[in-house]
Amino acid sequence: MDQLQCGTSPIVGFRFSLHPMTDRFADVITEAINETDTSAVWMHTDDVSTVIRGKQAHVFNVAKAIALHAAKTGVHVALNGTFSAGCPGDSAGDVFLDKPDELLNTDRTKQYVSSQFALYPMNNPGYMEVIYREVDRAKASGVFNESMHYASGIHGDIHDVFDFYEEAFSNARSDEHRHLVMTVSMSINSPSHGGAGR
Repeated sequence: MDQLQCGTSPIVGFRFSLHPMTDRFADVITEAINETDTSAVWMHTDDVSTVIRGKQAHVFNVAKAIALHAAKTGVHVALNGTFSAGCPGDSAGDVFLDKPDELLNTDRTKQYVSSQFALYPMNNPGYMEVIYREVDRAKASGVFNESMHYASGIHGDIHDVFDFYEEAFSNARSDEHRHLVMTVSMSINSPSHGGAGR
């Protein structure tokens, strides 16, 4: 595949690791992936992590579905991952960009999520303005939890949280600055959550 200049590819990717706090961790991970319709994304799993690539809407849809299926086991689950767009190594010729826009995972089960995220608008000298803007939007939308070093806390129902993350990912990119990285860490079904979101 031909290499592209940074930011010219519409492909979005998400590399993540899922950590169920149970001796059945392999089963929980495998079942969560198998129960998710991943036919609209390119996916590869190795012994450390899984990467999914394709249209932005499908990547976020699949990421949320995998997290939700793992959460529905009731097991305490941690998810850590990195969303990326505009990477010079991705190709605009990827066949998954031809997939229809219809989202394939539509489970709306409510699930409380506590998470943290950090935005890295690459090569953008105004990156702090971009970050502050998205934090303010999180506060306005009701999913902001707390400020902290190197990240911002986001919590609430998993659907609201992922909606915010996808919107932040879109808003933090521009025609001039297309390369963006966003890290996300999630804790689901943790005993420390108490009755939050229930």
